[in-house]
Amino acid sequence: MASERKPHATSLTTPSKPAQPSAFERRIFLLAVLAGTPGGVVALTLLWTGDYSDRLRWTLSILVFGAWLGVTLALRERVVRPLQTISNMLAALREGDFSIRARGAREDDALGLALLEVNILGETLRSQRLGALEATALLRTVMAEIDVAIFAFDEHRALRLVNGGGERLLDQPAERLLGRTSAALGLAECLRGDDDRTVDLDFPGGRGKWQLRRGSFRQDGRPHQLVVLSDLSRVLREEERQAWQRLIRVLGHEINNSLAPIKSIAASLRDLLARPTLPGDWRDDVGGGLTVIAGRSESLGRFMSAYALLARLPNPQPLPMDVGQWISRVAHLETRLPVRVVAGPATTISADADQLEQVLINLVRNAADASLETHGGVAVGWTRNGGTLDVWVRDDGLGLPDTTNLFVPFFTTKPNGSGIGLALSRQIAEAHGGVLTLENRREGQGCEARLRLPL
Repeated sequence: MASERKPHATSLTTPSKPAQPSAFERRIFLLAVLAGTPGGVVALTLLWTGDYSDRLRWTLSILVFGAWLGVTLALRERVVRPLQTISNMLAALREGDFSIRARGAREDDALGLALLEVNILGETLRSQRLGALEATALLRTVMAEIDVAIFAFDEHRALRLVNGGGERLLDQPAERLLGRTSAALGLAECLRGDDDRTVDLDFPGGRGKWQLRRGSFRQDGRPHQLVVLSDLSRVLREEERQAWQRLIRVLGHEINNSLAPIKSIAASLRDLLARPTLPGDWRDDVGGGLTVIAGRSESLGRFMSAYALLARLPNPQPLPMDVGQWISRVAHLETRLPVRVVAGPATTISADADQLEQVLINLVRNAADASLETHGGVAVGWTRNGGTLDVWVRDDGLGLPDTTNLFVPFFTTKPNGSGIGLALSRQIAEAHGGVLTLENRREGQGCEARLRLPL
């Protein structure tokens, strides 16, 4: 049975026969001989015992032996040749040549079915190899273009893979880096400690803070470690610059709001005292001006104290805390209107009770402020969702036209608000590993504040 190949495919080469027939071929030959033995013995017996001439006997004997031998050899060839074809195809697949296909593959006989399965196997392996090559090409492109340094080390901590970012970081081409140990490359620290952390490292191609991520994989049955280094210095510098800009804008706005009236009143008082003749009510004018100056100075002092509180929030000290008692205690602190408590399941969490109490006080107070305008009510409750605790506060106020700047420090919609409560509350929530959100209610009017904490 011959084999064929698709265009541009590698031809199938039949392995040369061994000098001596194999044991399998000898068994096939012997079985074919034994199969023809009864008929041959009977024919020769009848030929040589009959009344025939010697010439006819020898002629027919040669014909019988020749036919017998020819059929035996043909039978062996018909059995061995397809096996050799299948063997050649499997060898080609093993060597990575998936273009060869066998002729005679069909489902109506055993041999054709075997050849059909080998053809399907070759097509499957070809598709898988093509997909692997495309995936490898994509991976190499991504590794070359990505703005991080990637290193792969084997079990002996020798470098086996590096991308362009790693070459720039170590300031050497890959040819000089591969095969060297992590200690020789200055990367030994990256293979120790936590798998995900921020580190301060100094390399020939850069220095500063780096986000280190480490993982493991196996290649050729051997364990490898993958190290990814992301430069945080530029991101941190940009974030620091933006933070300073926001800080300066906030401080400048608040300080100017206080200094402008102080400057104006001080100038007016100076002009008043510089007159040759003072009016009769000059003492009242001076007293009123000084009162305004004192008030603005006190307001500025409160602002700076509030900012210091936001900047120096202490770390939470977690202790067991009963959720029901916490919410009931805060609800009874609001005296301007009744706060309805919607009880949830009995739950105890580990948290800083003082800090979380301050968060809930801020939320309930804001809800009460909003509900007083509409003569509505306030409800607070809690639920459990898997591994989290949701504490919610709902009001019947007018809602918020814009929730974008709610958590921006010193932004407030209240005439006498400080703009520090929600920012401080969110900072406390995040310090506990939680999330604080505030949005308009989907059903009915008002807002809903939701504090989500891990259990």
